Amino acid sequence: MTAAVPGTAALPPLVAAQHRAMPFTRLTDCGMDPADARRLLADTAAGAPWQDAAAAIAGKQLERAREAGEAGHRTTARQAYRYASAAWLFAQMAHHTDTAEKRDLYARHTAATAALAPAVERVEISYRDGWLGGWLCLPPAGEARATVVIWGGLSGWGAAYLPVADAYTARGLACLLAEGPGQGESRLRHGLYVDERVTEGFARFLDLVEADPRLGGAIGVQGISFGGLFAAHLAAADPRVGAVVVNGAPAAPTVPEFRTAREQMAAVVGTDDPGRVTEAMDALRFDPDKHRITCPLLLLHGGQDPLARYEDQEPFLQAADPATATVRIWPDGEHTLYNHAAERDALTGDWFADHLTGQSTPKS
Repeated sequence: MTAAVPGTAALPPLVAAQHRAMPFTRLTDCGMDPADARRLLADTAAGAPWQDAAAAIAGKQLERAREAGEAGHRTTARQAYRYASAAWLFAQMAHHTDTAEKRDLYARHTAATAALAPAVERVEISYRDGWLGGWLCLPPAGEARATVVIWGGLSGWGAAYLPVADAYTARGLACLLAEGPGQGESRLRHGLYVDERVTEGFARFLDLVEADPRLGGAIGVQGISFGGLFAAHLAAADPRVGAVVVNGAPAAPTVPEFRTAREQMAAVVGTDDPGRVTEAMDALRFDPDKHRITCPLLLLHGGQDPLARYEDQEPFLQAADPATATVRIWPDGEHTLYNHAAERDALTGDWFADHLTGQSTPKS
C-alpha cells in the first residue's frame, strides 16, 4: 500500500494492490533491472500471477548469468545474479504469510545472492535457538573506515539494499545488510520473530561488527520502513551506535486496517493471534520520554508517503539532541523515498562518512 499508481484503477483488486505495494520505483530501488521491472508490471497487468511472472524473470537472469560465466564474462555474470536476486525477492512478496512457496522463493533469492561471493559475504550469528543472517559488503580496499548496519521492515530485507551498499562502499564504508528477527532467513528458516526484546537481536549485528578487524571502529545503523523503529530503539539502548538513520518508520506502530498488511505484521511476530500482535506493537512504541537518542540522528521523510506521516516520525526527533538531529524531506517522496533513491543514498552515505569518520571521501 503505497501512493496511488497511475493505471491501477482498472486492474483486478489483488493485482492493483500488488502494483501499489511494488511500483516501478520500488522494484528498481531494490535492484531490479529496469527492463525486468517494466516486464513484471506489464505481465501481471495482463493476468500472469505475480510470483510466476517474477520467477520467470529470475530464471532468465540466472540463465544469462550461467552463459556469461561459461564465457568468462564474470562482470556480466555478477550483474545478472544481482538482477535474479532482486526478482526472486519480489516473487516471494506475493505471499504475506510464511507458506512453503514463500520459503522456497526466498531460498532461491538467498542462493542467487550467495553467487555474488566474494564481493558479497554471507554472515550468520547465533541468537536464541537459531541464527540471524546477513550480507557483508566491503569497500574496494577490503578494509573499512567504519561500518553501517542496515535492515528493512515488514517485507524487504537484507540483499534488497545492495544498491545502498554500493553507495556506502564507494565512500569507504562497510555495509552489513541485516536480516534481523522477523526478517528473511532469520525468520523463514530459523523461526526468529519480533517481540518485546527485538532490540537484543539487532544488537547481535553490532557484536559481529566489533569482532571483525576489517570493519573499522565506529558503527552506524539504518532502519528502512518499519525497521526504522528498531534502529531508533537500538540507538537509544546501545552506546555502540555512533549515528542512526531512520527512513519512513512509525514511532507508535499499530495493527494496519488492510488485510495484507495485517498478515505481514502477524508473520513478523510469528502468530495468528491478533491480540498478541497488538500486544507486541504496543510494547514497541517509541516514547521520547523514556527513550533518548544521544548519537547523531538523520530522519528521512517523503511528503507523499501514505504509510508514515511526518507526525508519525516526530517522536524520534523529540528523543534526539536538537544540535545533532537533522531532517531531510522530499515533498514528492514516496515511501522510503523509492523515487529519490540515488540522491537519498548519496546523502546518507556522505552523512554516515562525516559522522562516523569525520570525512566524506576515502583516504587516498
